[in-house]
Amino acid sequence: MDHGIGYFLGHLVESLRHSITGDSPYDMLWLGIGIAGQLLFMARFIVQWIHSERHGQSLIPVSFWYLSLFGGLIVLVYGIHKLEWVIILGQLPGTIVYTRNLMLIRRNAKQTEVETN
Repeated sequence: MDHGIGYFLGHLVESLRHSITGDSPYDMLWLGIGIAGQLLFMARFIVQWIHSERHGQSLIPVSFWYLSLFGGLIVLVYGIHKLEWVIILGQLPGTIVYTRNLMLIRRNAKQTEVETN
């Protein structure tokens, strides 16, 4: 049972080929939705990295939370559609945290605006 990296990569390629050629257009649409959500979610790390590099320290920009929320919600909807409990349980708590962080950021911005006026 030697399943090395070559076996793993071959399995991934075969799975992708099957998804592209064997799935219905409806399934392909959902695959596209899931991939789009995951790409949005992944983009948050790139945004955070660039922002931190520009400032010379580790910082999290507001756009990080929006990408987290929208990417996470799309992946969550995909997981619900596919009834994938690992995805659902992985994304559901995060969407609550991302929403709360955006609420705190908005509240803080309003307080700062009141204090400066």
